[in-house]
Amino acid sequence: MFKKIGIFLEMIKIEHTLFALPFAFMGAVLGSTEINGHLPSWAQIGWVLLAMIGARSAAFGLNRMIDRVIDAKNPRTAGRAIPAGLLRISEVVIFVIISFILLFWAASQLNPLSVKLLPIAVFMLVIYSYTKRFTWACHIVLGFTIALAPLGGWVAVTGEINLSSLVLFVAAAFWTAGFDIIYACQDIEFDREEGVYSIPSRFGIAGALTIAKVFHLITAVGFIGLFFITGLSWIYAVGILISCALLVYEHYIVTPSDLSRLQTAFFTLNSVVSIVIFVFTLIDVVVF
Repeated sequence: MFKKIGIFLEMIKIEHTLFALPFAFMGAVLGSTEINGHLPSWAQIGWVLLAMIGARSAAFGLNRMIDRVIDAKNPRTAGRAIPAGLLRISEVVIFVIISFILLFWAASQLNPLSVKLLPIAVFMLVIYSYTKRFTWACHIVLGFTIALAPLGGWVAVTGEINLSSLVLFVAAAFWTAGFDIIYACQDIEFDREEGVYSIPSRFGIAGALTIAKVFHLITAVGFIGLFFITGLSWIYAVGILISCALLVYEHYIVTPSDLSRLQTAFFTLNSVVSIVIFVFTLIDVVVF
């Protein structure tokens, strides 16, 4: 049983929670303090956490099922649970259904708008895995899907969407799209051979890295913009400066001629970026 649980946890890349979860909490904290004038309750945080677990588990389960044929052909992904025969399709289907039930249950405990927006979230979670079959803009679709985390966190505790929440949504979307482009550079040859759409396969590694830089510039502008349209102080600004420096370093260590530190740029640095932004935002709203 424990071995099977480990396989499921590996399938959903539990460590990648470090990307989206801090932003979901950031949306909840920033939204509650801006709209309600206080921090979200522990109950609200708990339901946001459960909704995130349900959403990302369903998303990864769907992605692994939909991409199982492509994954089996790619040497980098052939060892994943489904193509390697470690999990049956029926098991993953049950896992996805349970994950969606968890997402719907958590949303129902928050507010009506959270429930009304669920169809959009489910559509985005499903459609992303198909986009690589017909458009190189799949990274942007992924970005806007993952960015539902901070927007969802905001809506969960406020029941509304405003300018600040949309700026946070766009900033997180282009941050995700940017590092996903970097990640996709390692599959450029496979994607071209198999007809898989991606920005690296369409524009080459040099072009893809340039586009990723532009996307992360948009991210920086978005997070800086939050400083001016919210009541955040210099503490948040320090966090953004650190995060922007990390993004600059990310693009410094990955070049068209050297992808050896791609994993560091993709996982380590971006995990730190999300944590830094959330922690400094939390300190800011608590102190001020």
